[in-house]
Amino acid sequence: MKRNRAIFLDRDGTINSDKYGYIKKNEDFILYPFADEVIKKFNEMGFYVFIVTNQAGVAYGYFQIEDVEKIHQKMISDFKTAKIDEIFYSPYHKKGKIKPYNIHHEERKPGLGMFKKAKKNFDFDTKKSFMIGDRNSDIEFGKNAGLTTILVLSGDGENDFLQKRNEWEQKPDFVVKDLTVALKLIEKLENK
Repeated sequence: MKRNRAIFLDRDGTINSDKYGYIKKNEDFILYPFADEVIKKFNEMGFYVFIVTNQAGVAYGYFQIEDVEKIHQKMISDFKTAKIDEIFYSPYHKKGKIKPYNIHHEERKPGLGMFKKAKKNFDFDTKKSFMIGDRNSDIEFGKNAGLTTILVLSGDGENDFLQKRNEWEQKPDFVVKDLTVALKLIEKLENK
């Protein structure tokens, strides 16, 4: 099956629990029980699957690049059947204290740096692709990239959306409970 569409997934709060706040070590990284099966289904539907995650904890000095990469290795090994085509992450934050990451950078969502990297390395139709995440920055990223946006209420989604949605410049195309419902929505949209 030729793949020409993509699913961009936020990490913390979308595919894994973020009840610990910044995830600093492997044992704090816990996939949601449904993540493997949902992402496997996206694979079977012919989507590229990309993780796009802001990891400002690097800029703040809470953890290092090596820690992020170890967590991503654990994430990949925790998936039993799902395939992630690429993981993109941004260690930048302009309020950070660790150089060279303490700058404004287009790789930090809602900037398009991670999207541009995906577009450069993979051939997919933006109009047939989706961004799924639990924060305003995920929705802005998706809108800026021309993707269909789905806000999940898992992670910070419910709190962020219910409390601050009037402040959001761009609204999500869809709001769903979690990644399982996002899958059902995409399947429904596919069958229209």
